[in-house]
Amino acid sequence: MVRIYIDGQEGTTGLKILERFENRNDIEIIRISEEKRKDSAERARLINSADYVFLCLPDSASREAVLFIDKDNNHVRIIDASTAHRTNPDWAYGFPELSPEHREKIRTSNRVAVPGCYASGFASIVYPLVKNNVIPADFPVFAYATSGYSGAGKKAIAVYESNDRPEEFGSPRQYALSQQHKHLPEMQTVSGLTYPPMFNPMVCDYFSGMVVSVPVQTRMLGKKTTASQIHEMYKNHYSGSAMIDVMPLMSADEQKSFFLASNTLSGINKMQIFVFGNDEQILLCSRLDNLGKGASGAAVQCLNIMLGIDETTGLV
Repeated sequence: MVRIYIDGQEGTTGLKILERFENRNDIEIIRISEEKRKDSAERARLINSADYVFLCLPDSASREAVLFIDKDNNHVRIIDASTAHRTNPDWAYGFPELSPEHREKIRTSNRVAVPGCYASGFASIVYPLVKNNVIPADFPVFAYATSGYSGAGKKAIAVYESNDRPEEFGSPRQYALSQQHKHLPEMQTVSGLTYPPMFNPMVCDYFSGMVVSVPVQTRMLGKKTTASQIHEMYKNHYSGSAMIDVMPLMSADEQKSFFLASNTLSGINKMQIFVFGNDEQILLCSRLDNLGKGASGAAVQCLNIMLGIDETTGLV
């Protein structure tokens, strides 16, 4: 029996992690009393009493929580679901399907940074492109994404679900227009890009689920590359993955009548990779639940790997 403490267990990600533990008998959840949720001394005490700690906090609070660990305490293993440590090379990046090296580092590390939801979709597409030399590291990458409003935080969720919400909340809303989105450093570093990608996220009027899309015009690659070749590359890269499915390549006629919804995987801890378009203009898409494989589900998957058990436990 391992002892687990979730720092920030009342937030969206923390609550979803707790849901995924409901039917597990191999863990003990350490809970903090409501009146002491912001008591640093109590949080530090509980962190040091746990075997595994999930940090579901704002960045500054996450960094503070890591400092709570006693210097002579080497057994506490941290799984951080904030942005704070995602580009720190001392932390394992919590996306095991990217490579065997990522998976092994998660298994052996005491510090794991859970990927961001947008970054998960982006890296699932772009990391294999760079790793397999389909695109060079300095390729001008552009990405856009649609996401449910659950990723926008409690205040935004309350506005979306209120009876008197502003009219514009019924429309997809583009944001991070200054190209300063907090996931950009992670998207660049993890994917092996020389320059930050351009990124156009949109929050939409549905609860959860997202699609991250990356268009590639093959005339810019300097070599003959077909949609079928890229599709086969993804199939090989994610071969044997329990959580990532590379979807079948569609014919031009099949694509004409197909609509790619963003909320299809809501509540499901899976990711799907699609290759659309034609040999001149290829559209690569990653569909996932921003609260599942893009947050709480990814965190629990990392825990399972660190425990040395089936990584799908509590997830499928």
